[in-house]
Amino acid sequence: MYEDFHVTDRWSGEDLHCRWKGTIVAIATRHADAVDVRFDVNGRPMWIALPCTAWVEQKERSGKVITDQLAAQIAGRHLKQVVEEGCDARREVYTMTVAEVLVHLDAVVAEARAQGAMPALPVAP
Repeated sequence: MYEDFHVTDRWSGEDLHCRWKGTIVAIATRHADAVDVRFDVNGRPMWIALPCTAWVEQKERSGKVITDQLAAQIAGRHLKQVVEEGCDARREVYTMTVAEVLVHLDAVVAEARAQGAMPALPVAP
């Protein structure tokens, strides 16, 4: 779904190939209470930061956790949306709110149910 996709930049019309590259906990790397999901967008790195409190909120509201696989799908869906809406596709980092994470999470889960399963993340070479 959102681990490897194409999206058209709203303003330039450029086709952007977005590929998930990895997920890291940003507490250690940039002292942020977030999980950073990296995508390559036409060869350029782009990071989507998901606040750690979204994991707590999801566990409280559903009893279920956000997996790495689900976090990558949430971040990819958010990236696709911001590019389609005309946000600056040249930015290197986008930060999501807890509310945005939960909205995208619900949408990704619904899409995965409709397709029969959550897609697997590619294994890095």
